[in-house]
Amino acid sequence: MRLLERESALASLTEYARAAHAGEARLVLVGGEAGVGKTALVEAFTEGRPNVVWGLCDGLFTPRPLGPLFDIADQLGLDLRSADRDELFAVTLRALRDVDVLVVEDLHWADEATVDWIRYLGRRLRGTVAVLTYRDDGLSRGDPLRLALGDLGTQRGTRRIGLAPLSEPAVRALARERGVDPAELYRLTGGNPYFVTELVRDSTAGIPASAADAVLARAARLRPDARAVLDTAALIGTRVDPRLLAEATGATPEALDDLVASGLLTGDGAGLRFRHELARLAVEQAVPPHRTAPAHAAVLAALQRLGSGDDASLAHHAEAAGDRAAALHHAVRAARAAAGLRSHREAAAQYHRAVRADGNDPELLDALAFELSMIDAWAGVAEAAERGRVLWRAAGNGLREGNALRMRSAAGVSLCRGEEALADAEAAIAVLEPLGPSGELALAYGHLAKHHMLADRYAEATELAGRAQAIAAPLGRFDLVSDTLNTESVARLMLGEEWIPLMRRALDVAIEHGHDEKAGRAYTNLYGLLCRARRYAEAEPVYHEAIAYCDEHDVDTYGTCLRGERASALARTGHWDEAMALCRQVLTRVEEASPINRIYPLYVHATIRARRDEDGVWAALDEAAESADGAGEPQWIIKARLGRAEARWLAGKHSDARTEAELADDVCARADGWLRGWVATWLRRTGSDRPARGELAEPFALEWAGDHAGAAAAWDALGCPYDAALARLGAGDEPGVRRALAAFDDLGATAAARVARQRLRDLGARSIPAGPRTATRAHPHGLTRREQQVLDLVAEGLTNAEIAARLVLSVKTVDHHVSAVLAKLGVATRAEAARKTG
Repeated sequence: MRLLERESALASLTEYARAAHAGEARLVLVGGEAGVGKTALVEAFTEGRPNVVWGLCDGLFTPRPLGPLFDIADQLGLDLRSADRDELFAVTLRALRDVDVLVVEDLHWADEATVDWIRYLGRRLRGTVAVLTYRDDGLSRGDPLRLALGDLGTQRGTRRIGLAPLSEPAVRALARERGVDPAELYRLTGGNPYFVTELVRDSTAGIPASAADAVLARAARLRPDARAVLDTAALIGTRVDPRLLAEATGATPEALDDLVASGLLTGDGAGLRFRHELARLAVEQAVPPHRTAPAHAAVLAALQRLGSGDDASLAHHAEAAGDRAAALHHAVRAARAAAGLRSHREAAAQYHRAVRADGNDPELLDALAFELSMIDAWAGVAEAAERGRVLWRAAGNGLREGNALRMRSAAGVSLCRGEEALADAEAAIAVLEPLGPSGELALAYGHLAKHHMLADRYAEATELAGRAQAIAAPLGRFDLVSDTLNTESVARLMLGEEWIPLMRRALDVAIEHGHDEKAGRAYTNLYGLLCRARRYAEAEPVYHEAIAYCDEHDVDTYGTCLRGERASALARTGHWDEAMALCRQVLTRVEEASPINRIYPLYVHATIRARRDEDGVWAALDEAAESADGAGEPQWIIKARLGRAEARWLAGKHSDARTEAELADDVCARADGWLRGWVATWLRRTGSDRPARGELAEPFALEWAGDHAGAAAAWDALGCPYDAALARLGAGDEPGVRRALAAFDDLGATAAARVARQRLRDLGARSIPAGPRTATRAHPHGLTRREQQVLDLVAEGLTNAEIAARLVLSVKTVDHHVSAVLAKLGVATRAEAARKTG
């Protein structure tokens, strides 16, 4: 684990050591909470230094008298077995004069004699820097060490270094390196480096044993009555109201003081809180099962006596106490309140609790299915919808049965069960049509319209969307109006007609009437279709507006979809590191994205790794293809198959690549010009003799017609450097292939560069560039040769346009390089990047 955010502390220790070696007294007190990294800091400081001795205070119930002094004596070869205390102090003082650094760790566990020895050294030690570490989160007001620290602090040569937990950006950096959810990691650990390290090292099975042991060892030192209060506090939650804790346990103020003195709890305004969520979880999980339910019952009763209106807390403790009636009552109230606040994840959790209390209420199952649909939890939607369908059918309610079938169909789409989803969509209409016009029938028509649209049956989709609108508008169902306008907009685009005004209207209607899900869908399709047409400049502000809306309104289904679209756009425009980071965010998040929403990130992640000649390509491509085939939607099949075609082609397996490209061609007959063009170029690139299907988008049409230079120029104008390089590579002339090679090298596309070098050899070219790979690997930040050139010019103060002119590149290509440089350096601005040029 890297040592983060300790540069200042290391610099201070180095300065204090320099002063000590010049003859000044320097006793350095390094304080901080348990696990904050005191030992790691001292180890980094002493690494490579000669003449360092270490002493350790034992964390035993009965400390070893003068333990660190005897540790040091052993290291210095001193025999102190028969010496009295005064002689011990004097002998070690003399011996330490030949030592550069004295380290005494865990001074908070020191016995009184050791504290006296430290006082003695503090007044007399010269030429040696003494570094003393201690925990500052568990010292009572009368602790002897606290008094000693106050005394030492008044001495002229004493210096203090306080270590704070890691900041959220530092935790985010560590999480990103290891594919861990950064927000959850910070929430659990509070930035404590020890807990961060342990959780990152073992993030698969709850709390790492080593972290739990460290917490429980501290809890074991409490008196039995205080430990019982601590257990109840852990069951209450991270933040604890002292009044509630006292009401539930009868705790005295002295017992609460003991908890704070232990360092496990700390003051938080008028209340208390666990210092780290990981500590609370360790204590909670150690509570014996036979004591858990009575403790929750006591907390529930205490909340009721105090007149609490917190339905979420009341529901939690009621369920844990086994009070089903109270759990149902409060869970439903909490769910409705959360839904009203557009906190769909919390609403779903409360409806789950309500269903556990009463699984035979179809209203609850319908509500649960809807909330789960908002957060991309479609397996749960399918289960809740089916349970609801059975109950509604038994009750003879056809409207609600048909609606449950539609919900199950929607789940089938997201779970890539295309045939089942279509069957459910048609079954829903079969149930609903005999009952006459209704909101449920309009929803079913609109849903089937989406099926047809996704299957490239655009005329059918438009007709069904019109039917849905005819029913929805008189009913004032603006959610349906928005949704069907959206579907019609996509269908009209694919038919070559005007589409943006319809999509904008769909978005406006959804936002105006507070239909978050429909607004999320409109935003996603608006952004995705602009990107599909390579209108990236128009798409950019839409994305930022859209992702903010989805995140703020807890619409994870479309927030995740947007991130997949964004990753694809970033990959197309050469921002590969940013694209990979976004893919990791989707693919490694705590709540796994639905299969349909994983296809794009899987495709992007795999193709970039294939281009970079890295491992981890085929597992992702296999999953993407399996999901795409299951969904049966041409757009996903094309993406998955062409990703596999490219990976095969880069590996020199042209026959296999051709097979994949032809599988994509099998489903592209009714696709738009961009998808048809993409398929056509890969057919030709892999040696297929199949013809292109219909009209192709301009860059692909130029390449298909043999105008590779024109195609490359078109791609450059769109800001797509990899596509431009592939077009130049296809020309077969040495200057074009050399330009392609330079672009591949700049992008770090090692596998594609290998293909280009082989092409140059086949052309009989001389002095083929060796490539930047070795230099890039040696660069401390992993910059390519071109990226370093760009960074040097950024440091000179040149604009992107000026850099483009200097290096004979397009401005868009320079934009890409600057973005990549900022990402690799981990900085946000050009000025910060410039400061790292040295």
